[in-house]
Amino acid sequence: MKLTISNEKFYDEVLLIIKLFFSEQEISELNLNYNISYSFVGSTLNAKLQVNGEFNNQTFTEELNNSFNFTKPQMLKADKYTKRHLKIMLYNFLSNLTGKQLPWGSLTGIRPTKLFYELKQELGSSILAKNELIKTFKVSREKAETAWEVTKNQTKIEINDNLVDLYLNIPFCTSKCYYCSFISVPIAQCMQYVEPYVNALIKELKAVKEIINKKNYIVKTIYIGGGTPTALSAEQLDKILSELTYPVSEFTVEAGRPDTITQEKLDVLKKHKVTRISINPQTFSNKTLREIGRAHTAEDVITSYNLAKPYGFSINMDLIAGLSNESFNTFKKSLTKTLELKPDNITVHTLSVKRTSKLSEGEGEKGSEPEVVKMVDYAYKTLTQNGYNPYYLYKQKNMVGNLENIGYSVKGKECLFNIDSMEEVATVVAVGANAITKRFYSLQNRIERNANVKNLDDYINRIDEIIAKKQEFFK
Repeated sequence: MKLTISNEKFYDEVLLIIKLFFSEQEISELNLNYNISYSFVGSTLNAKLQVNGEFNNQTFTEELNNSFNFTKPQMLKADKYTKRHLKIMLYNFLSNLTGKQLPWGSLTGIRPTKLFYELKQELGSSILAKNELIKTFKVSREKAETAWEVTKNQTKIEINDNLVDLYLNIPFCTSKCYYCSFISVPIAQCMQYVEPYVNALIKELKAVKEIINKKNYIVKTIYIGGGTPTALSAEQLDKILSELTYPVSEFTVEAGRPDTITQEKLDVLKKHKVTRISINPQTFSNKTLREIGRAHTAEDVITSYNLAKPYGFSINMDLIAGLSNESFNTFKKSLTKTLELKPDNITVHTLSVKRTSKLSEGEGEKGSEPEVVKMVDYAYKTLTQNGYNPYYLYKQKNMVGNLENIGYSVKGKECLFNIDSMEEVATVVAVGANAITKRFYSLQNRIERNANVKNLDDYINRIDEIIAKKQEFFK
């Protein structure tokens, strides 16, 4: 594919929109040229998009011109809003060219609800924000309604720069799923790193606790994710959790793999006042579980759930729409089985073809787009009818059907960390390999990031450097 852009800073935005309409194979065969230019006259953006090439054996040359009037606050971030309008122009052109309309329209960012809040503040009401998503951004009415519904259920957002969330990353799993792009490592293949990693993690955690004390921060929630933290031994979990003595009302530990859950580990979690865990089936089809690389069965999920239930944890269960050629009926059965267990939270993910996953390298299959759309729509309708409210939403690149992930909860059991993280309305102090600390400045509505190294060996050997960098970040 030929791609000519007069201003290279728009290259990534152009490519993201193109990928919404064409597969990687189609992109490699396309003959399309884009030339984008723009200028300002006062507060008016004059944008021009020239496109020429071939599609469906037809040669075409198009020139689109549009003007957008910027408000004074928007002029302060003119580059951001210019990109936004150029993406809308390109989306409209490709939608007309291909005849395809996508559920989230021209939106390529991962946080549609963040845009909803922004539009609500600019326009003065949720109704106007919803209508703007539909009219300008070409979001479908159903998805615009979903974004609005999610924000209605985010009643526990608390903007306070003294409150922080504490996140720990445990990058070990029992096996590598075909869709996974995290740095999670099958624990049996890297046992030599596990104990040194735990020690390095605790060393960083101790340094972070000093930062929290010096800054007079109040820890609001604790979240231990991965990977699968319960891939560690009960003794290793106890060693880490012993360092976490903050009196929080929400303390989450992901126990996503049922084959990692034992009574001894659950006792450790309860001893340290963990309040919330995840047990993630992804699907209740044993055939699919084998194909995607999970080392457990559907029966193991039910056994682990019943083992954990008496402890009184709030439990989340994940399902994925679009796994390994699953049909709508297969997904429907998994959702029905999940509802029978009655967890407090159910998260429905749409399969995303991530760049560094086995799936992106040709291993495994994905569900057909029409079937996945049916799955996601059915999940929304069924869960809301059964008392589960959508309370956080995010998108990822290369999701089947350009759809979304939604977290659902029974009333009062929403995960505060998930809301804070998705809406970026709180400082997150993050510890561990590949953990990203986000410092939130509410007055400027601004986020600064400090990322730890990804590689296990680098994290262990450079822990002092990582700590020094984090201390400097919080000065």
